[in-house]
Amino acid sequence: MDRTEKAELVKSLVSDFNSSEVIVVAHYTGLNVSEMENLRVQMKQAGGQVKVAKNRLAKLALKETQNADISELFKGPTLVAYSNDPVTAPKIAVNFAKENEKLVILGGAMGETGLDADGIKSLASMPTLDELRATIAGLLTRPSANIAAILQAPGGQVARVISAYSDKGEAA
Repeated sequence: MDRTEKAELVKSLVSDFNSSEVIVVAHYTGLNVSEMENLRVQMKQAGGQVKVAKNRLAKLALKETQNADISELFKGPTLVAYSNDPVTAPKIAVNFAKENEKLVILGGAMGETGLDADGIKSLASMPTLDELRATIAGLLTRPSANIAAILQAPGGQVARVISAYSDKGEAA
């Protein structure tokens, strides 16, 4: 990789890191090509990305962002996963690490906040933005359904009383 390619890679990483809500750093020693491709596909389907970059270039890119200084995590064969949703990249990375022990979560950053491996795992346990939206929508529609049931109940009771009297009148 020549100097201009390295500069382009750093520029690309700076852009990606600045537009991401969360960055996850992990060791990938021992992962074969198909396992790495599986991780990339899972991350892409969820809305995130995975990149393997030289540690020195990733550190240079981090210096040009507002993210926390997590340069100490870049030792050995590291990969970077990131996403616009603060839960997506950690969730995919942690779930993949559970299935494949060769991926070791080291830590990451969420904006100016540095995270250790436990912080990434805590983020992974949170519901995604779409799940939160669905929960809120459910909570908002539930009261209106309850109100409709309450408003219909008196009318139904009146109808049952009238029906009972009419049945009584027919029987008498």
